[in-house]
Amino acid sequence: MSTMFQKVQNKFLRNIYNLPFLQHQAEIEYQKLVKMHIANLPLISATDQSIVETLNTEGVVITSLADLGISSSSKMFQAAENLMHEIPPMLTDNHNEFVVHATSQQIMAHPEIFIWGVEQRLINIVENYLSLPVAYHGAYFRRDIANQIEQKSRLWHIDKEDKKVLKIIVYLHDMDEDNGPFQYLPISVTESVTQLLKYHHGYIQDQTMQQIISPANYKSCLGPAGTVVFAATGSIFHRGKLPVKSDRFAIFYDYTSRKHKLSFYSTSSLPQEDVALLAKNLSQQQRDCLS
Repeated sequence: MSTMFQKVQNKFLRNIYNLPFLQHQAEIEYQKLVKMHIANLPLISATDQSIVETLNTEGVVITSLADLGISSSSKMFQAAENLMHEIPPMLTDNHNEFVVHATSQQIMAHPEIFIWGVEQRLINIVENYLSLPVAYHGAYFRRDIANQIEQKSRLWHIDKEDKKVLKIIVYLHDMDEDNGPFQYLPISVTESVTQLLKYHHGYIQDQTMQQIISPANYKSCLGPAGTVVFAATGSIFHRGKLPVKSDRFAIFYDYTSRKHKLSFYSTSSLPQEDVALLAKNLSQQQRDCLS
């Protein structure tokens, strides 16, 4: 399928999904599935339950690899630090380029990065947030270029792949306001802005956002290397702030339910043959999460 045809098809399907009748039916189906699955949700600690509750009320939780205490984090982070040096600052002469992703070959050479995203504790947290079985879409290793390009993920938006979408972001260096932090509007602010903008999908320029609310409402996720951000990106306006001091290096781990709303968005950060290769050493529960 050509890229242009797929874009046209996706736009058409998004408009169809925004019809009030279909949205109502989708909500009924979603609530039905949640009710059926509630008894199967994995038990989690009080600390992890607090993460889930804050995601539902605020939309973001900031913690760290050290505080999470997952045993494989040190190997993942070491692999990520090694990979940072392999990501070029630019791939083409395209002056609109603003991000360089690690290739599938590079991720396969550092499998600890991808596999960290299916650590059972993380999957249990995600499942309790989604209230449905988890689909893990992989790890996106990004180098965001320090330039003035404001496109796509650098604009305000809400992820619409599913009723609930979760991203776990790991910062690979110290993050301040000038390094391009993840920014968001809390759920209560997002709900007000959504109504005022009559927002359904797509990207919002910052100039437009500032006509609606003061930038004082913007929340930046800051912290040292190893900071971890849980972000309910299907429920909050968010963006990557422009990095101006240096390029931003971060890993984005993506999750939806297995019955995510817009099936034509079903993607993985790796080709299926690579996912199958990595899955051989995973538990059945972990393999079930791979999309």
